[in-house]
Amino acid sequence: MDNQNQGCTKRDVAGASFSIHPMSDRFIEIIKSALNEVDTRKVHMNTDDVSTTVRGNLIQVFDVTKAMFLHAAKTGEHVAFQATYSLGCPGDSKAEAYIANDQIPLNAELVNGINQYIAAKFALYPLGDGNYMDVIHKQIEAIRKYVTVSAANYSTRLDGDALAIFEGLEQVFKAVVKSGSSHTVMTVSISANSPSHENISTVIA
Repeated sequence: MDNQNQGCTKRDVAGASFSIHPMSDRFIEIIKSALNEVDTRKVHMNTDDVSTTVRGNLIQVFDVTKAMFLHAAKTGEHVAFQATYSLGCPGDSKAEAYIANDQIPLNAELVNGINQYIAAKFALYPLGDGNYMDVIHKQIEAIRKYVTVSAANYSTRLDGDALAIFEGLEQVFKAVVKSGSSHTVMTVSISANSPSHENISTVIA
């Protein structure tokens, strides 16, 4: 983090720090294959021994992280995915360099045919907003039009198709940003192909 930077630029950069954990002896192959299959030309991406960070405009960040997860999950192996999304971080730096000139996601056509049941939990943090609980509750209600929603400790649970859940997450994140949150953060945990899903994944056609 560049401490000398005075804040995000007027074209706010979005970012996500995420990790993919395949529960398989083939975990290295699965992770590398997902990294190779995803088009990352419109984002800045850095992978180290802990996680992968993606930076760019919000559409491209969601496009890349969604594609990474789906390419790993389509192997049929039990895959866990954890991510923290952020926009408006005062400590961000060199934002303009990582923002593509257009809003067209490069990976959408490649993943739209992947039919994958997932279970997820997410939490929203509209930082700098005094009415943050009202904002959070409004977006929990909004995401119901995409997937099944239920309560969970310190988060909200989502069950349904992966594409629908990622669409819902992206839309509620955008809505929080538009509501005036100066710094928006969202944490997401997702599980695909878990043995415990066998009795409920049939809800996905």
